Amino acid sequence: MFYASAMLKAVFPGSFDPPTLGHLNIIERAGSLFDELLVVVAENPQKKYLFSVEERLGLMQELLRHQKKVAVFIWNSLIVEFMKPRDLHIIIRGVRGTDDFSYEFELSLFNKALDAHIETLFMTADPRYFVLRASAVKELAFFHGDVSGMVPPLVAEALKKKYPG
Repeated sequence: MFYASAMLKAVFPGSFDPPTLGHLNIIERAGSLFDELLVVVAENPQKKYLFSVEERLGLMQELLRHQKKVAVFIWNSLIVEFMKPRDLHIIIRGVRGTDDFSYEFELSLFNKALDAHIETLFMTADPRYFVLRASAVKELAFFHGDVSGMVPPLVAEALKKKYPG
């Protein structure tokens, strides 16, 4: 008989620029599978973000405050470097289609090469969020389109402040 002696934890990294309903769907679903889910907001100096890392952290913390098994962090280096000192081994990645899968598959091999103990679990997007990309949300918001079906109200308001009309 098998007895689990340790809590099962996973990491869900991303830029969350902005957080979408698709991100929240993956977090909710992954959170139900693990004892603890660590959401890691990426800060990559090579990328240009609409929201600062502090803004993205604040949005995610507010959106996830009711999730008791979810904690939110900022990280500005390789995700495996975040995981090692915390003895974490599972990365959750959401995929919408073959393009996402191809990119995420290569990234999972890269992470595995950096740390052989890392496992990546792919979660398919809920069909409601299949075509939801943060870049498309930002573009729609820029042109003052209705993003209410793509992002939580808190994020819709934050987008309106970034793109005043």
